[in-house]
Amino acid sequence: MLSETPVILENEKVLLRPLEMSDFDNLISFVINEPDIWKYNLVPLRTKEELTKYIADTIDARKHGKEYAFIVFDKVKNKFAGSTRFYDIQLQNKSLQLGYTWYGKEFQGTYLNKNCKYLLLEYAFETLGLERVEFRADNDNERSKKAMLSIGCIAEGILRNHLPTAKGGRRDSIILSILKNEWHDKVKNLLLQKI
Repeated sequence: MLSETPVILENEKVLLRPLEMSDFDNLISFVINEPDIWKYNLVPLRTKEELTKYIADTIDARKHGKEYAFIVFDKVKNKFAGSTRFYDIQLQNKSLQLGYTWYGKEFQGTYLNKNCKYLLLEYAFETLGLERVEFRADNDNERSKKAMLSIGCIAEGILRNHLPTAKGGRRDSIILSILKNEWHDKVKNLLLQKI
Protein backbone atom coordinates (compact mmCIF):
# COMPACT_ATOMS: atom_id res chain seq x y z
CA MET A 1 0.00 0.00 0.00
CA LEU A 2 1.24 3.49 -0.83
CA SER A 3 0.28 5.08 2.49
CA GLU A 4 -2.09 4.49 5.39
CA THR A 5 -2.42 8.24 5.88
CA PRO A 6 -3.57 10.56 3.09
CA VAL A 7 -0.79 11.64 0.73
CA ILE A 8 -0.97 15.42 0.35
CA LEU A 9 1.55 17.12 -1.94
CA GLU A 10 1.74 20.89 -2.05
CA ASN A 11 3.82 23.89 -3.03
CA GLU A 12 2.94 27.57 -3.48
CA LYS A 13 1.08 26.93 -6.77
CA VAL A 14 -0.65 23.57 -6.48
CA LEU A 15 -2.20 21.18 -3.98
CA LEU A 16 -2.71 17.48 -4.66
CA ARG A 17 -4.78 15.42 -2.25
CA PRO A 18 -6.57 12.07 -2.49
CA LEU A 19 -9.57 12.09 -4.82
CA GLU A 20 -12.76 11.45 -2.82
CA MET A 21 -16.43 10.99 -3.68
CA SER A 22 -17.06 14.45 -2.20
CA ASP A 23 -15.02 15.86 -5.12
CA PHE A 24 -17.83 15.09 -7.57
CA ASP A 25 -19.03 18.71 -7.51
CA ASN A 26 -15.45 19.95 -8.03
CA LEU A 27 -15.10 17.96 -11.27
CA ILE A 28 -18.55 17.65 -12.87
CA SER A 29 -18.26 20.92 -14.81
CA PHE A 30 -15.28 19.48 -16.72
CA VAL A 31 -17.34 16.43 -17.71
CA ILE A 32 -20.39 18.43 -18.79
CA ASN A 33 -18.78 21.56 -20.29
CA GLU A 34 -15.44 20.40 -21.72
CA PRO A 35 -15.98 17.26 -23.82
CA ASP A 36 -12.81 17.88 -25.85
CA ILE A 37 -10.53 17.12 -22.90
CA TRP A 38 -11.71 13.49 -22.99
CA LYS A 39 -10.69 12.85 -26.62
CA TYR A 40 -7.89 10.43 -25.68
CA ASN A 41 -9.43 9.08 -22.48
CA LEU A 42 -9.68 5.30 -22.17
CA VAL A 43 -12.75 5.51 -19.92
CA PRO A 44 -15.84 7.39 -21.12
CA LEU A 45 -16.57 10.50 -19.04
CA ARG A 46 -19.65 12.20 -20.46
CA THR A 47 -22.29 11.96 -17.75
CA LYS A 48 -22.80 12.38 -14.02
CA GLU A 49 -23.12 8.62 -13.69
CA GLU A 50 -19.83 8.00 -15.48
CA LEU A 51 -18.04 10.51 -13.22
CA THR A 52 -19.53 8.86 -10.13
CA LYS A 53 -18.26 5.47 -11.33
CA TYR A 54 -14.86 6.97 -12.24
CA ILE A 55 -14.37 8.38 -8.74
CA ALA A 56 -15.71 5.23 -7.03
CA ASP A 57 -13.37 3.04 -9.10
CA THR A 58 -10.34 5.18 -8.17
CA ILE A 59 -11.22 4.99 -4.47
CA ASP A 60 -11.61 1.21 -4.69
CA ALA A 61 -8.26 0.89 -6.51
CA ARG A 62 -6.61 3.01 -3.80
CA LYS A 63 -8.03 0.78 -1.05
CA HIS A 64 -6.51 -2.24 -2.81
CA GLY A 65 -3.11 -0.57 -3.28
CA LYS A 66 -3.35 -0.59 -7.09
CA GLU A 67 -3.69 3.14 -7.75
CA TYR A 68 -3.59 6.46 -5.94
CA ALA A 69 -5.65 9.19 -7.57
CA PHE A 70 -5.29 12.85 -6.67
CA ILE A 71 -7.52 15.84 -7.23
CA VAL A 72 -5.52 18.85 -8.42
CA PHE A 73 -6.19 22.28 -6.94
CA ASP A 74 -4.65 25.38 -8.53
CA LYS A 75 -3.75 27.63 -5.59
CA VAL A 76 -2.97 30.62 -7.82
CA LYS A 77 -6.41 30.62 -9.47
CA ASN A 78 -8.09 29.19 -6.35
CA LYS A 79 -9.87 26.55 -8.46
CA PHE A 80 -9.98 22.80 -8.87
CA ALA A 81 -8.18 21.95 -12.09
CA GLY A 82 -8.42 18.20 -12.73
CA SER A 83 -6.90 14.93 -11.62
CA THR A 84 -3.80 12.74 -11.89
CA ARG A 85 -2.71 9.45 -10.39
CA PHE A 86 -0.11 6.87 -9.60
CA TYR A 87 -1.13 3.48 -10.98
CA ASP A 88 0.33 0.04 -11.64
CA ILE A 89 2.02 0.55 -8.28
CA GLN A 90 4.74 -2.08 -7.81
CA LEU A 91 6.56 -1.07 -4.64
CA GLN A 92 8.32 -4.45 -4.50
CA ASN A 93 9.84 -3.68 -7.93
CA LYS A 94 10.36 -0.01 -7.05
CA SER A 95 8.27 1.25 -9.96
CA LEU A 96 4.91 2.73 -10.79
CA GLN A 97 3.17 4.55 -13.59
CA LEU A 98 2.09 8.17 -13.48
CA GLY A 99 -0.84 9.17 -15.64
CA TYR A 100 -4.58 9.46 -16.10
CA THR A 101 -3.76 13.16 -15.96
CA TRP A 102 -6.33 15.63 -17.17
CA TYR A 103 -6.89 19.33 -16.63
CA GLY A 104 -9.63 21.74 -17.63
CA LYS A 105 -8.76 23.84 -20.66
CA GLU A 106 -7.93 26.99 -18.70
CA PHE A 107 -5.19 25.05 -16.87
CA GLN A 108 -3.62 23.36 -19.89
CA GLY A 109 -0.26 24.71 -21.00
CA THR A 110 0.22 26.64 -17.74
CA TYR A 111 2.56 26.24 -14.77
CA LEU A 112 0.19 23.66 -13.31
CA ASN A 113 1.37 20.42 -14.93
CA LYS A 114 5.06 20.97 -14.28
CA ASN A 115 4.35 21.80 -10.62
CA CYS A 116 2.22 18.67 -10.25
CA LYS A 117 4.80 16.46 -11.93
CA TYR A 118 7.59 17.90 -9.78
CA LEU A 119 5.70 17.08 -6.57
CA LEU A 120 4.69 13.61 -7.77
CA LEU A 121 8.16 12.69 -9.01
CA GLU A 122 9.79 14.06 -5.87
CA TYR A 123 7.47 11.89 -3.78
CA ALA A 124 8.06 8.82 -5.96
CA PHE A 125 11.84 9.03 -5.99
CA GLU A 126 12.65 10.68 -2.66
CA THR A 127 9.92 9.40 -0.33
CA LEU A 128 9.02 6.03 -1.84
CA GLY A 129 12.57 5.36 -3.06
CA LEU A 130 11.48 4.16 -6.49
CA GLU A 131 13.87 3.35 -9.32
CA ARG A 132 11.50 4.05 -12.22
CA VAL A 133 8.41 6.10 -13.01
CA GLU A 134 6.71 5.20 -16.27
CA PHE A 135 4.33 7.25 -18.38
CA ARG A 136 2.05 6.11 -21.20
CA ALA A 137 -0.18 7.97 -23.60
CA ASP A 138 -2.09 7.54 -26.82
CA ASN A 139 0.60 7.89 -29.47
CA ASP A 140 -1.69 10.28 -31.38
CA ASN A 141 -1.91 12.64 -28.40
CA GLU A 142 0.76 15.16 -29.39
CA ARG A 143 -0.04 17.55 -26.52
CA SER A 144 0.52 14.83 -23.93
CA LYS A 145 3.73 13.57 -25.57
CA LYS A 146 5.13 17.09 -25.75
CA ALA A 147 4.28 17.70 -22.08
CA MET A 148 5.99 14.48 -20.98
CA LEU A 149 9.12 15.16 -23.01
CA SER A 150 9.25 18.71 -21.63
CA ILE A 151 9.54 17.42 -18.05
CA GLY A 152 12.48 15.17 -18.93
CA CYS A 153 10.86 11.87 -19.87
CA ILE A 154 12.74 9.56 -22.23
CA ALA A 155 10.67 7.87 -24.95
CA GLU A 156 11.23 4.11 -24.88
CA GLY A 157 8.94 2.78 -27.57
CA ILE A 158 5.45 2.14 -28.87
CA LEU A 159 3.03 -0.61 -27.88
CA ARG A 160 1.14 -1.19 -31.10
CA ASN A 161 -2.63 -1.74 -31.06
CA HIS A 162 -2.30 -1.68 -27.28
CA LEU A 163 -5.62 -0.68 -25.72
CA PRO A 164 -9.28 -0.20 -26.64
CA THR A 165 -10.43 3.41 -26.68
CA ALA A 166 -13.62 4.88 -25.24
CA LYS A 167 -14.80 5.67 -28.78
CA GLY A 168 -14.16 2.15 -30.07
CA GLY A 169 -11.14 0.97 -31.98
CA ARG A 170 -7.69 0.58 -30.49
CA ARG A 171 -4.77 2.86 -29.81
CA ASP A 172 -1.02 2.63 -30.00
CA SER A 173 0.56 3.65 -26.68
CA ILE A 174 3.87 5.45 -26.33
CA ILE A 175 5.95 4.47 -23.30
CA LEU A 176 8.19 7.03 -21.62
CA SER A 177 10.03 6.98 -18.31
CA ILE A 178 12.23 8.75 -15.82
CA LEU A 179 14.76 6.73 -13.83
CA LYS A 180 15.98 7.52 -10.32
CA ASN A 181 19.45 8.56 -11.50
CA GLU A 182 17.91 10.79 -14.21
CA TRP A 183 15.75 12.46 -11.56
CA HIS A 184 18.73 13.25 -9.37
CA ASP A 185 21.19 14.05 -12.19
CA LYS A 186 19.01 16.27 -14.37
CA VAL A 187 15.21 16.12 -14.24
CA LYS A 188 14.75 17.54 -10.74
CA ASN A 189 16.79 20.67 -11.53
CA LEU A 190 15.16 20.99 -14.97
CA LEU A 191 11.71 21.04 -13.38
CA LEU A 192 12.77 23.38 -10.58
CA GLN A 193 13.89 25.89 -13.23
CA LYS A 194 10.53 25.60 -15.01
CA ILE A 195 8.28 25.99 -11.98
